Amino acid sequence: MNENRYYQPKDAKDALRYIEGLFNQYLQAPLTMELVSYHQKLIKQIQEDVLPTAQKAGQPAQVANANQLVDTMHDWLRIRMNGQPYAGKVRHFQFVADDARPKFKRKVLKGRRSGGHRSTHHG
Repeated sequence: MNENRYYQPKDAKDALRYIEGLFNQYLQAPLTMELVSYHQKLIKQIQEDVLPTAQKAGQPAQVANANQLVDTMHDWLRIRMNGQPYAGKVRHFQFVADDARPKFKRKVLKGRRSGGHRSTHHG
């Protein structure tokens, strides 16, 4: 039962994706001492576990991704400690601003036909 308690990543990339997901969950949360210590623990985990694993496996791309994620996490802490909002999230181990991604508009047309909604109007 104890071996299933903690997440066991398959490789360095899997571990980085998992940490990125955890990081994105608390990006906008209020800054508390518990959150800062948790954040520092995640950074330490990348530096002491993920980086050496990627280096041993000979994965230069994952080493670069891990360093990039650590830099992004340090930036987040610096920005939040200064009392500023962090307007964005982390995708592919780097910061992406909220307004950098395209927004898609959807127009739903309701007609007399059955089926309720149609995505587009033909005819």
